[in-house]
Amino acid sequence: MKKYISLLLVLILACSILSGCHGSRELNTFSVPQAFDTSRQYEISFWAKNDTNQTQISIYKQAIEDFQTLYPNITVNLRLYNDYGKIYNDVITNIATGTTPNVCITYPDHIATYMAGENTVVPLDSLFSHPKYGLGGSEVLFDSPTQKEIIPEFLDECVIEGQHYAIPYMRSTEACYVNKTYVEKLGYELPETLTWDFVWEVSEAAMAKDENDNFLVNGQNVLIPFIYKSTDNMMIQMLRQKGAGYSTGAGDVQIFNETTEQLLYTIADHVKTGAFSTFKINGYPANFLNAGQCIFAVDSTAGATWMGSDAPLIDIAEDKLVEFETVVMPIPQFDPQNPVMISQGPSMCVFNKEDPQEVLASWLFAQYMLTNDVQIAYAQTEGYLPVTSKAQESAEYQDYLSRIGEDNQLYYDIKIQASQLLMDNIGSTFVTPVFNGSASLRDAAGQLIENVTKSVRRKQTVDDAYMESLYADITSLHRLDQIQAGNSKADLGPMPRASVILLVSLGGIWVLLGVYMVLNARKNKKKRKEH
Repeated sequence: MKKYISLLLVLILACSILSGCHGSRELNTFSVPQAFDTSRQYEISFWAKNDTNQTQISIYKQAIEDFQTLYPNITVNLRLYNDYGKIYNDVITNIATGTTPNVCITYPDHIATYMAGENTVVPLDSLFSHPKYGLGGSEVLFDSPTQKEIIPEFLDECVIEGQHYAIPYMRSTEACYVNKTYVEKLGYELPETLTWDFVWEVSEAAMAKDENDNFLVNGQNVLIPFIYKSTDNMMIQMLRQKGAGYSTGAGDVQIFNETTEQLLYTIADHVKTGAFSTFKINGYPANFLNAGQCIFAVDSTAGATWMGSDAPLIDIAEDKLVEFETVVMPIPQFDPQNPVMISQGPSMCVFNKEDPQEVLASWLFAQYMLTNDVQIAYAQTEGYLPVTSKAQESAEYQDYLSRIGEDNQLYYDIKIQASQLLMDNIGSTFVTPVFNGSASLRDAAGQLIENVTKSVRRKQTVDDAYMESLYADITSLHRLDQIQAGNSKADLGPMPRASVILLVSLGGIWVLLGVYMVLNARKNKKKRKEH
């Protein structure tokens, strides 16, 4: 009997070890070549995004030219997009055909979805630390920043499942661009920190009209006091400021909670009066702001060159412009003593290829995009912030900041204020958890606000029944119920064959032990009767 029990214990231990491995995802790795083969020719593709900004396009092209001068055996082919969503869709399509780009400007939410394919994206930790070709490596032919010189908060955003799968390229946050002239005309003074209550109150006060049905504050028949461009960011930041659930790192969807519902009811109230609307419904906040038809315009700090009476990238006719004083402030807060704002902006990932040398060539180019020349030049085109302390602290960048307001182009004051806003608040920023499906959850967060806004404008009733239906519709549309299943440990594919064999054997042994014990009991009973 003892030998059977011993065998059983051994099998249980073996099953525990093997089945314990099932349910934990095996981390991707990449073996860095011992040396970069400069005798070979490499052709790599770089997919990048710009807003039809010719200056940005020129910076990309100059960076490629300068890099190819250093590495004449690497040819970089640039493909430009005007929307991150289009990059995302094309990458997903190309994963299936094995034709992904080598380097891609993208977002960590998107990378998490790319990683659903087998070994598609290169984990960068071994490349970061490589003594020859890593960050600040001895064999790198340009002045590369070290890992310590990348802003830690920005680098942390690139961690997925415990490894770095990207490097930050540029960073921004959201800002509230305020028509201070109109705020004061309404009898208010801007506080040191904007609060949601203040913004809602001023927005409602601005709805007063004269006998000709024109708004008193601007004398026009059009006014939307508060316009938000990215409603996904709006909902995510409001929930974060409230300490309410959004999601966990494991992909558990928590957005459908009482706080979300109360926020939506508040938004609905202000939509009903006409005090609030969104970019998707009415258009760019900057256009309304610059025409004197908006007081609080929330947009990315990267959109600063469109904001204000003297903005270099104004999209409305000159005769529609209204002169006013613009102030750049952090987004509204629920707790002004503890401000919270999102950190966002593009990152770069490197895609895996059969040839490790091609991957190394791609990594060298991606790393080149972190050099001061590229970082400072690109940051100066918008209200972006360079992602390295090396660039931020450089004499060139500090000189750029110090010349704020010298002109309405390179030194446009609103643009530099927007960059400074993020630099001053890096410690107050946060990022959302990244997992396969987190991009869908982000879209769903914005869709909640968009749907409520549309419904109110259509005179539909927004009540408890509406909210229940809304939650169900959003869950179905964005497949949020599948996100949790897709990220749970119970959905990691078939159990390894060895574990199956052991478990079947274990079951068989339990049966044999049961038969043995029954037969042994009968034998002992018979012996007792004989005695």
